[in-house]
Amino acid sequence: MEFTRTFVEVFWAAICLVSPVLIFLSLIVLVMSQLVGVMERWKPFEAFYWGMVTATTVGYGDIRPTKALSRLLALCIAMIGLTFTGIWVALAIEATTSSFEKHTDPQVIEQLKEHIH
Repeated sequence: MEFTRTFVEVFWAAICLVSPVLIFLSLIVLVMSQLVGVMERWKPFEAFYWGMVTATTVGYGDIRPTKALSRLLALCIAMIGLTFTGIWVALAIEATTSSFEKHTDPQVIEQLKEHIH
């Protein structure tokens, strides 16, 4: 239970630290998806939905851009989404690593490192 508590504390602290970046990336995706929506003549919610599906790289294909500029913006949204996801994964890895270091015997950590290499 202590490991989990440490993980949550470190993860939350890291999220708070990078939240301006996460918010900024989210706003860029939102604005770009609405811009694509205007160019493609979609309703605002459809544009939001499409942008989120694209940013998360799910890409259902039920709504897709047809204009060249819209497709270019879709690629940008996907790259921003990969960056966004990468940040979350990095935060989780850092929280896990910090928790292991705090709650594991140093000799066990060295043995794991030797086993990995």
